[in-house]
Amino acid sequence: MNILIINGPNLNLLGKRDSNLYGKDTLDELNAKLAKYATNLGANLSFYFSNCEGELITAMQQADCQAIILNAGAYSHYSYAIRDCIEAIKVPVVEVHLSNILAREEFRQKRVFQDVVVGFFCGEQINSYVKAIDFCLALKK
Repeated sequence: MNILIINGPNLNLLGKRDSNLYGKDTLDELNAKLAKYATNLGANLSFYFSNCEGELITAMQQADCQAIILNAGAYSHYSYAIRDCIEAIKVPVVEVHLSNILAREEFRQKRVFQDVVVGFFCGEQINSYVKAIDFCLALKK
């Protein structure tokens, strides 16, 4: 199974941001650990990062994969453009967050993708992604 992991705004600052919320890994380290995990399960991961909303949308529209794992960062709380894209594409999208957005500031608790994604994992740092990979693999069965 081919899975595209898309990371949005400020995730390039991993390793510099609050490690209690986001973990200690840089984005490259996170991606390397996820790739190794997925390979052991027979899945192929590709990665895309952008701080720009439109570039995230284009990446999803052009994706050649069986599933997308999306950490849209703060866009998850207000981007109806990304929401519309998720609804329009044929590829299932799983929403992830490193931190527990449901226990953070009120504005972070709003999820505009909740009715168009097939899964949601948050609050477990890298394990949010691991669970999303497992979920995607289960979709294939």
